[in-house]
Amino acid sequence: MTAFASPAGDRLVLSPIEPLVAGGPAEAFEQHVQALFRDGYRHLVIDLRNVSRLDSGGIRALVRGYTTAQRLGGTFKLAGVDARMRTMLQLARLDSVFDIYDSVEAARVRRWSWQTFGLVVSGVLLVVALVVGGMRWTPVNMAEPGLQGILQNKGTAQDTQQPLIELGKLVAAAAIGLLVTAVHRRYRREKPLSQSLEQAQVLLCVAGAMIMIIVGDQIARAFGILGIAGIVRFRTPVDDPKDMTIIFLLMGLGMASGIGAFAVAGLGTMFLCILLVLLDRVGARKPRTMMVEMQAEGREFPTTHVQTVFARNRVLFEPREVSQGKSTIVRYYTTLDPNTTLEDLGEQLLAGGAAGISSVSWSAPKKSE
Repeated sequence: MTAFASPAGDRLVLSPIEPLVAGGPAEAFEQHVQALFRDGYRHLVIDLRNVSRLDSGGIRALVRGYTTAQRLGGTFKLAGVDARMRTMLQLARLDSVFDIYDSVEAARVRRWSWQTFGLVVSGVLLVVALVVGGMRWTPVNMAEPGLQGILQNKGTAQDTQQPLIELGKLVAAAAIGLLVTAVHRRYRREKPLSQSLEQAQVLLCVAGAMIMIIVGDQIARAFGILGIAGIVRFRTPVDDPKDMTIIFLLMGLGMASGIGAFAVAGLGTMFLCILLVLLDRVGARKPRTMMVEMQAEGREFPTTHVQTVFARNRVLFEPREVSQGKSTIVRYYTTLDPNTTLEDLGEQLLAGGAAGISSVSWSAPKKSE
């Protein structure tokens, strides 16, 4: 396989000059791409201007490169795709999967996604709001705890507004937790954050704000929280960090009720319930891992078709076992979105028998797999 590689910043442009067809060139190209990923490259641009022909073997090589890049947190872009190649990708329903550009120059440009843009804008707005609010608002009496006016029931306008001020503190803490968690998730490449840990980080930030609201400058309350925290940590078997954080939050709400701060307790309860709903809706859902076993009649297995279906549905896969006899059985270890239905994915793999696959079965992976 003849291909020219040229660096472009943190991207590498790979320019094959031979047809990407099965029987040698496509397989060699696939091995070359995988070797580049093993060498540490994460962002590849495939320049197809000099590729005269592309068949199922070439598509399989491109799909394998794309799925590897996804698994490693990189990118795999196609440039210089002519009308005939684009038609093939459309027939395989891969034109919406690959990032396709008219030129190498356009593919080299690092574009910000709307998600990244929204994260940056939200972060800037949050920081500006916190800084401006901190400069304009100063507690009337720094020596007294936030709930002191409520407990003394002075009846002033400040006492009436105090619960809303404390609610604003919880909102600010939640916003800070959401922003930090979103940035942490985006730039933590070694191991993805679990959904439970992401939510626990946000809730811990809220827990810190709520405990400070309740404690104020009362040393007795602070020691009480430390004692209860020791019981929760060492005597209660809680494996989920989110569950442990909720225990601390409920502890804070209970303390608010116990000292008579019913307004803060009520608003805090409402805020926590709404926050849990929002976290479940906007938080990153934990990917599902499954083993899939497919059987094809004869000794030929439709690898290209299977990898195309996986790529189209954003399924990360690793072949684990291959057994050949009168029929061929292949087992894949897959990672897929929890919203993807196994029935629909199975129907796509079977393709009504046209793809050559006679059966598809799913099972949960064993711990050793």
